[in-house]
Amino acid sequence: MKFTTFLHNGQARLGLVDGNDVIDLNTAQPQVPADMRAALLKGVDLAAAGKAALAGPAPRLKLDSLKLAPLVPEPGKVICLGLNYFDHAKEGGRDKPDYPWFFLRGASSLIAHRDIGRVPSVSVKFDYEAELAVVIGTRVPRHTRQATALAHVFGYACFNDMSVRDYQKKTPQWTIGKNFDDTGAFGPLLVTADELPPGATGLKIQGRLNGQVMQDANTSDMIFSVAETIELLADVLTLEPGDVIVMGTPAGVGQARTPPVWMKAGDVYEVEIERVGLLSNPIANEIL
Repeated sequence: MKFTTFLHNGQARLGLVDGNDVIDLNTAQPQVPADMRAALLKGVDLAAAGKAALAGPAPRLKLDSLKLAPLVPEPGKVICLGLNYFDHAKEGGRDKPDYPWFFLRGASSLIAHRDIGRVPSVSVKFDYEAELAVVIGTRVPRHTRQATALAHVFGYACFNDMSVRDYQKKTPQWTIGKNFDDTGAFGPLLVTADELPPGATGLKIQGRLNGQVMQDANTSDMIFSVAETIELLADVLTLEPGDVIVMGTPAGVGQARTPPVWMKAGDVYEVEIERVGLLSNPIANEIL
């Protein structure tokens, strides 16, 4: 099953996707909250609600005509992994990490499919990172182990972890370079976990700048799998429904090229993950 989040009168709405049709789930099934995180926190069986909506007379909207929002517009936590593909660690001059390089993204940095990624006025070192995102569906208690970790995953999506490299390197913790406004592209579709291989392994992941392939890998190349990542996070904290984990990027980023390749106004970057979807964002300068 596939879901999206779209805007109606400025409000985020949870939509069920059926081909190019979208059904507003709250309209079709009023017991379902109007946004994804609220629905997950309430414990709504979205699969059952979706089946009922498909069988009913609910009006259908055209996906291509909708203004989308980030899939989870206000996630409780967005936890990202750095250096989770060995070739990416190697191209940055680092060894394979023994533990994930975790950092956080704020909700204010998130944008949707087709939204503009903004080159900040304070830097030209604006880079791309094609990534797999994981949306948590049920509470992950502390000390959850790998054997049961994937049962807590609601689904998977595309993410572009656009990075301002000089600001990223101002501190050893990376966070400041990963939280500029209009830099965390997330969407357009969430594909439920049952539609994909366990942990979304074995899927082709590709990033393209103006149609040119810059990143080309497979999710099986991740150093830390989705299940292991959840286990490691559960050693530390409780993951809640609607939390997001962004699983790191493969090799080919702009800063590692000679000469470096930075995104600029007029560019378009696409993230495509097999069986998950295609996320596309035009790039423009920050508006002062």
